[in-house]
Amino acid sequence: MRSSLPLLAGLCLLAACASAPTPPAAPPAAHAAQQARAVLTSASGSLVSGTVTLRAMADGVHLTGTLGGFAPQSVHALHVHERGDCSAADASSAGAHFNPTGAPHGRAGHGAHHLGDMDNLVADADGVARVDVHLRGVTLGGGAPNDIAGRALVAHAQPDDYATQPAGNAGARVACGVIAIVR
Repeated sequence: MRSSLPLLAGLCLLAACASAPTPPAAPPAAHAAQQARAVLTSASGSLVSGTVTLRAMADGVHLTGTLGGFAPQSVHALHVHERGDCSAADASSAGAHFNPTGAPHGRAGHGAHHLGDMDNLVADADGVARVDVHLRGVTLGGGAPNDIAGRALVAHAQPDDYATQPAGNAGARVACGVIAIVR
């Protein structure tokens, strides 16, 4: 009679392997981009256009650039809108303000607000507005609900009053550009 000891040892080894805890899966690779660009072109018959560069930061996205074609010394709203579609002549195809949290419209950094809300731009004597804005709470790429890549950046004819719902009484959309990842 052969010994069943080797068979028993093999079965115990298999049982031990089967009950060993499975190591946790590695987290998915991050696909967030470091930089994007929005080339804004005129909408609603305006002459406003320009380019804005967006850079990923630890707590959001920083926007820099210039928009020209405004009236000298004028003030204008700038918002991220929900759809990256600037095909309509009045840029209405860009949809509403980017607001994945369902918050009321307001002023960034001063209580509840849309994630796409920003401070107003001020044009200089030549009608050029310099963009230098830090947009907190959003990401650039990766597909998270707060991701602004592929959405639209829209300049408005009037300043944002930061109170009127749903869009701050900012008037017509005078320029629109899709936020495109720079590879």
